[in-house]
Amino acid sequence: MTQKRATPTIKRRRVGAQLRRWRGEMRSGDAARLMDWDTTRLSRIERGLYRISGEDVRELCKKLGVEDQAAVDEVAKVAEEPAGSGWWAPYASLMSPAYLDFIELETEAQTIRIQHPKVIPGLVQSHGYVREILSHARTTTEATEPMVTVRLARQEVLTRTSKPVQFHGLIPESAFHARFESGPGLMKDQMRKLLDASQMPNIKLQIVPLTAHPSYGSNGSMTIFTFQHPWTPVASVDNPMGGSHTYDLEQVGYLETEFDHIASIALPVDESRDLMNEYLEGLHK
Repeated sequence: MTQKRATPTIKRRRVGAQLRRWRGEMRSGDAARLMDWDTTRLSRIERGLYRISGEDVRELCKKLGVEDQAAVDEVAKVAEEPAGSGWWAPYASLMSPAYLDFIELETEAQTIRIQHPKVIPGLVQSHGYVREILSHARTTTEATEPMVTVRLARQEVLTRTSKPVQFHGLIPESAFHARFESGPGLMKDQMRKLLDASQMPNIKLQIVPLTAHPSYGSNGSMTIFTFQHPWTPVASVDNPMGGSHTYDLEQVGYLETEFDHIASIALPVDESRDLMNEYLEGLHK
């Protein structure tokens, strides 16, 4: 039976990448023969172009000598999950594939670290701030409200009762000086949102002060995800098309070091909270 070509969703790419890591130094042709496959089929599975069943994941891992059964079971489970299944599915036609991938990574992450040089991170944006930002984005008027709904729905990862994500956000103080057509009340609501979020045990917010050298964070925004075993971290870098994602451990490590570098000069959590209170009270102009 001919294997159907599948859309290379983020799930299939991650499953394929993990199988490639488990193959290790074994040649792809030798690994393919273990399953009576041709090399092309294995290559496309490892690149996420072909779907692999959970049963085949277990069989291949057994023949590769993978002893971590919990990890194998996790990969097999994800391999069986249907593509495009999630709360975001009704909005998929409005979003780029890269943004859909980002939402899926965000939903499955155990920890999220994000740094943005200009705006407040989406997971802690207030309703008014979200609408203001998206209403000026390059999108149709008809798409604005659904996209507002999507961004607000994403925030559920911070408050879900089952394993809320651990979130570390680096926020530029310059974002507090934005002027919006709807008036100063919008930023007051946003500041209240940040202060409420800062009280949550799974959220760590640090402000990058105006006095910080402009080299810190000048290379753009980044998001770093970590996941349960055996999945490796993924890093995402924003761009107008929705961002690009990397699984390369060296690249992810570089961005993790960059994040820590910026965090080292950001205000500590308590001082950041004090500064947000000062902005809320109108002590900074």
